[in-house]
Amino acid sequence: MPLVTTKDMFKKAYEGGYAIGAFNVNNMEIVQAITEACKEENAPVILQVSKGARAYANHTYLVKLVEAAVIETGLPIVLHLDHGDSFETCKSCIDGGFTSVMIDGSSHSFADNIELTRRVVEYAHERGVVVEGELGTLAGVEDEVSHEFSTYTRPEEVEEFVSKTGVDSLAIAIGTSHGAYKFKPGTEPQLRFDILEEVSRRLPGFPIVLHGSSSVPQEYVKMINENGGNMPGAIGVPEEQLRKAASMAVCKINIDSDLRLAMTGTIRKFFNDNPAKFDPREYLKPARANIKELVRHKLVNVLGCNGKA
Repeated sequence: MPLVTTKDMFKKAYEGGYAIGAFNVNNMEIVQAITEACKEENAPVILQVSKGARAYANHTYLVKLVEAAVIETGLPIVLHLDHGDSFETCKSCIDGGFTSVMIDGSSHSFADNIELTRRVVEYAHERGVVVEGELGTLAGVEDEVSHEFSTYTRPEEVEEFVSKTGVDSLAIAIGTSHGAYKFKPGTEPQLRFDILEEVSRRLPGFPIVLHGSSSVPQEYVKMINENGGNMPGAIGVPEEQLRKAASMAVCKINIDSDLRLAMTGTIRKFFNDNPAKFDPREYLKPARANIKELVRHKLVNVLGCNGKA
């Protein structure tokens, strides 16, 4: 089975009231952990690559790792560019084997966002690639994406944006946040479901995307802090709110920080318990196993896409 696009995947998700997990990948162990969990749960999956991941691991290596996952699992897998910041970056990924790209024009004016997004859509659609656009801005820092303040998506803009750009899915801002340093305990976010409902009313059947949807698993934050780390207390988006969003118009939920916390916490604990060890296979193996279990939890308890491949 070759890499696929999100078209059929999102149609089934919208009609079935679940979401597809879009997990950021940076190396072999993360790809293996995610796809092994998805294979065991028979779940479709989006493996997404940021500009920073491409710079770190190299475009070709990442593409071949994802292609290997398709061979090993037989699952429908989408290879997606996360937060493409220019036409040139999107073009490079389209030409280089990606089946989906995101063009993030949210920092531009509404008119310029439309123009940039439409240009990417025209190039992508001619080559059978789908495109995700964005309206609204998420606060926080993750990879090279950084915004101090958030701005909610304006529902009255979505119809014009989608019709003039031709995008295949739309990322909106309803209260999620990039990165692990999200919300202090006692200030749990309440996602703006009223915005989501109004967007879905204006765009019936259209797939919506949530970025910044990590939940900051406290067991790994604790593991990091107990083994030489110093992460301030923080919580993420409550999983029950993400599950509610997945039952509505949200067809894609992005998850990155949770994976990083699982990997880093596990490796910190390994070296604290085994200071004389130095074989990468020994500390990456348990890290991979914990990422796998974290992904399995998301598939079953948050996304609801298990059994849907």
